[in-house]
Amino acid sequence: MNLCGRDFNQFAATPLDLLKSAPLQLFGNNMTPRKILVTSALPYANGSIHLGHLVEYIQTDIWVRFQKMQGHEVHYVCADDTHGTPIMLRAQNEGITPEQLIDRVWHEHKADFDGFNIEFDHYGSTNSEETKKFAQDIYRKLKANDLIEVKPVEQFFDPVKEMFLPDRFIKGECPKCHAKDQYGDNCEACGATYAPIELINPYSAVSGAQPERRSSEHYFFKLSDARCQEFLHGWTQGTLADQSTAPLQQEAANKMREWFEAGLSNWDISRDAPYFGFEIPDAPGKFFYVWLDAPVGYMGSFKKLCSQKGIDFDAYWNADSKTELYHFIGKDILYFHSLFWPAMLKFSGLRTPTQIFAHGFLTVNGEKMSKSRGTFITADSYLKQGLNPEYLRYYYAAKLNGTMEDIDLNLEDFTARVNSDLVGKYINIASRCAGFITKHFDGQLSSISNTGALIAIKESAPVIAKAYEERDFGRALREIMRLADHANADIAVAAPWARAKQEGHGARAELHLDCSGALEMFRLLTLYLKPVLPELAKAVESFLNIPELSWDSVNDTFTAGHQINAYQHLATRIDPKLIEAMTEANKQNLAPTIDSHSPSRHAEAKQSVIAPIAETISIDEFSKVDLRVAKIVNAEHVEGAEKLLKLTLDIGEANPRTVFAGIKSAYDPAKLVGRMTVMVANLAPRKMKFGLSEGMVLAASGDTPGLFILSPDVGSQPGMRIK
Repeated sequence: MNLCGRDFNQFAATPLDLLKSAPLQLFGNNMTPRKILVTSALPYANGSIHLGHLVEYIQTDIWVRFQKMQGHEVHYVCADDTHGTPIMLRAQNEGITPEQLIDRVWHEHKADFDGFNIEFDHYGSTNSEETKKFAQDIYRKLKANDLIEVKPVEQFFDPVKEMFLPDRFIKGECPKCHAKDQYGDNCEACGATYAPIELINPYSAVSGAQPERRSSEHYFFKLSDARCQEFLHGWTQGTLADQSTAPLQQEAANKMREWFEAGLSNWDISRDAPYFGFEIPDAPGKFFYVWLDAPVGYMGSFKKLCSQKGIDFDAYWNADSKTELYHFIGKDILYFHSLFWPAMLKFSGLRTPTQIFAHGFLTVNGEKMSKSRGTFITADSYLKQGLNPEYLRYYYAAKLNGTMEDIDLNLEDFTARVNSDLVGKYINIASRCAGFITKHFDGQLSSISNTGALIAIKESAPVIAKAYEERDFGRALREIMRLADHANADIAVAAPWARAKQEGHGARAELHLDCSGALEMFRLLTLYLKPVLPELAKAVESFLNIPELSWDSVNDTFTAGHQINAYQHLATRIDPKLIEAMTEANKQNLAPTIDSHSPSRHAEAKQSVIAPIAETISIDEFSKVDLRVAKIVNAEHVEGAEKLLKLTLDIGEANPRTVFAGIKSAYDPAKLVGRMTVMVANLAPRKMKFGLSEGMVLAASGDTPGLFILSPDVGSQPGMRIK
């Protein structure tokens, strides 16, 4: 290291001796490079990515980038979770195949992740041959181990749709508190849980028909088996002989103990046709429940990467693997990942996860995300407002501490913290000093003087690395901003803007030394922030004309004569008006409405939150609304409109009608042509920017993403009145 420069003798005590004698010993340095496989939970292919989802993917991406900067071999994989009844029904409603639906959503999800700099090594789909093979192999091995049993199950059957109904597709009166319109597995009014057959006056949420009770053979994974019980109790508490570390956070391990005390039941892993998923071997008409093949999607996605990159798949998944496997998940799916998944792996002869990291939910402005308040914000809408995605990465990182605590996105604090920390402290270092290097020294740096601030920044590398390793990103960023304050104080004392006005060789040399030292501090702070702000770090590397920063770069330093490029703005402050515009753009008139719950990843629970029933009206009031069956004879995009499609509707009149419908996000216009729908025929025409709208088509929506236009039954004709 080049340690020449002013103030050298001032710091000739222990810290400087350490710098002179050897490179800093960084966290993980001088260790054999680790082989690490990392996954995030699979987003369900039935809705858009929103800011709540992004907590997990940003958290994982930061940790992966840090590990890669340490020089470890790290593979980060994920996939869309694509199977289940909701996917099947949504595809039917849209008049497309499930495969077409999940392909479209895959591209939407991938674009959102790319927009927030989430760098997967492979992003796949659970609807793959690799995942199918692994799921079937695991099932066969569990069956060979006598851990699969078949027994009849009585459940509700929809006679109209001719399908067995999952719990969340059955509604009725709660048998405990008698609240109306409750789901088939639990009451949202009193919190009671029950079997669907206990509901009073049940009805199908798919067709509205009264369901019939029928019996069907179901396949179960025998979690109640003594072998599973013994293994899971030891594994979840980290007491097995071959465990070098506890696989769960302490609060998660405590939750597992509660579940063990309540007793583990056998797990129903089958669903009856019709169902979009993988068929169970040797069981015609029976399909794997989506939660069996969803985590197997980790293996399928990684296998695809291995085939592309020549990686040894077995080295990561064999029972005797010495590699590391980490799952980042939300606390809502802890049960599946901490009980079902390790048991599936163990008793099919595969390795179990090294650790499972669970995080909490996201609130916005201290409350659950709400469409009515505009705080149910999609990733796409954030980006469309022109907000820097790395600002959200920074804010989330500042809130995360490696526990299962919920975090809050306070939009006012978000603006203030980004403007203060990133622009006012960090970027300020370069913006205050770089211009003097370009103007007075032709862009060439001097040798670097080891001031107190610079030494403090260098010596903090192990502390920051440890915080990143432990996923305590908030602690890492607090330390980095403390160091930025130290650097800015150093610059304020040196006052290069004043020294630049002074005459003489001494003043010029001091100016050169001060500004070069400031940029060295800026380089180190950029290194520490790089896992959080990868694109900004890339821009700084270009500005400073340096190689790609790794964690070992802390031992480098600028040498005299190093040429930098002219400084250009690296970051701008957030305009509060952009935040206001974003919330306004996300507001939807849902009155009366229910705020959405933190999103569950339980595939069968991906249904819209149902708004309360509106005030009672009379039959006379209802009869004033003239609802007609309409045939969509043409559908097209509207130039300049973000949400609208132009529909040409035949309702039996001499001339078709034109209706502008805000369904562009949900439907491909080419797929709508020929479909039958329902429209309000006597709505007063509305003059719009793009033309005259002569009615309104009806669509269903809830408090989760998704629009579903209504379709009448087979046999209905254009113009028929709906009574």
